[in-house]
Amino acid sequence: MADLLAVPELALAPVHLSPAGAEVRWVATSELVDPTPYLEGGEVLLTTGLETAEWAEEWQEYVERLVGAGVAALGLGVGLTHERTPESLRQACEDLGFNLFEVPRRTTFVAISRTAAAMIEAARGSLARRALDAQRVLTQAALEVADEATLVRRLAGLVDGAATIVTRDGEPIDGPFGSRTEDLVLDDVRSAVERIQAQGLRAAASSSSVTGSTIVRPLGVRSRPEAWLAVFVPGLSSDADRLAIATAGSLLSLSLERRHERRATDRQLRSRAVELLLAGDVRTARIVLEATAVTGSGPKLPNEVRLLRARGTREETADALALLEDRRVLATILDGELLAVLRARADDVPDQLASLGLQVGVGRAMPLEQSTISYDAAGHALAATGRTTPVRTWDDLVDTGVIALLGTERATAFASSYLAPLAGDPTLLETLATFLRHHGSRGDTATELGVHRNTIRNRITHIETLLHTSFDDPQSRVNAWVALQMPYK
Repeated sequence: MADLLAVPELALAPVHLSPAGAEVRWVATSELVDPTPYLEGGEVLLTTGLETAEWAEEWQEYVERLVGAGVAALGLGVGLTHERTPESLRQACEDLGFNLFEVPRRTTFVAISRTAAAMIEAARGSLARRALDAQRVLTQAALEVADEATLVRRLAGLVDGAATIVTRDGEPIDGPFGSRTEDLVLDDVRSAVERIQAQGLRAAASSSSVTGSTIVRPLGVRSRPEAWLAVFVPGLSSDADRLAIATAGSLLSLSLERRHERRATDRQLRSRAVELLLAGDVRTARIVLEATAVTGSGPKLPNEVRLLRARGTREETADALALLEDRRVLATILDGELLAVLRARADDVPDQLASLGLQVGVGRAMPLEQSTISYDAAGHALAATGRTTPVRTWDDLVDTGVIALLGTERATAFASSYLAPLAGDPTLLETLATFLRHHGSRGDTATELGVHRNTIRNRITHIETLLHTSFDDPQSRVNAWVALQMPYK
């Protein structure tokens, strides 16, 4: 709009300019009281006000209609119906923040239309060149460097704003970069990511303020997004800006997809290393693990370990696995459970996983060569978790209560003998542990295990038959509870 008003040959006189940077898409002429049904938005509307000679308060509704239709500006031809701009029209434009200018008698509407058309065509050519330059710069950056940060820096420079890549929690991975980082409000980015996250790769978000626009779009190709690109563009974002952001998003998605493929290969190797570890082949496990740590940044096997087992939804487990990988902890998914190899001094990992929604069991500290014992102990600790106690450790189970009085050796012998009739059936053992944890409530047990109440009733009856007992007897429930806390063969 400002460019059109600056053409000296037209001698257009600004009356009120609010969004002087408003984009002009075309010029239209109309003497209708309501021309909006014939407009598409972005037009400069020219009129002599032929039907408005007696208007006063009517100007307010007229301008409101133009603003609602997205008109860029109103040009009033003076010297015919109106010698000068009516005060009520000027006031309405000021109140609504709408562009208004006068067209002198000597300037034809055709001249304004022809000039605007030429400027629009020139702008489109310039836009095309900018878009091609942006694509070239971003593609070159993607080919020349291996890290996404350089590409994000280039994008921030191209839009003369700021850019960053954030996690699903809205925390920056790379950046923010650019000359306007203070205008890229991370709290707003976090809210946008949270809002569109469930929609996967198909959703994007944008918001505008007095300083500019913030665009957030997901990054990825086939899987659910693991990161989002957030960009601040000062002022009104142009087609060139939007194309640059789309190009950068595509290139970053491809880069992250390659990283995802490498991660998938590493996960397969780490899963094999864990299997070897549980089979007692520590030497081969170390060799396999070294193949995933070419840069020296992969997980290491300590001499003394605690194994951790956790369960949750598929998404919770995937998020937890990614968290452990970022912390360089050896972890994998085994039989639907998250399995991690921790150092003997378990740190805050169990609580972090619980905060993601998982139930977590931590085994006893054992030499690396005896990881299987810690694995079994972690399973018993996991079986003792519940909604109110999402984290249990082996130490919790054996250092307190009746087991502490019995001693580990005697308690283990008792567990092996008592539970022998169940033949190590994981379904029956899990059902029994959940049933006891819920104080004999078949309904709560069915809800937690995701099966019908009658299924639980039948399983408990079968277990009582195998153990020759009835869980209506408090002593029987105590015996079963103590047995379930210990490793058994």
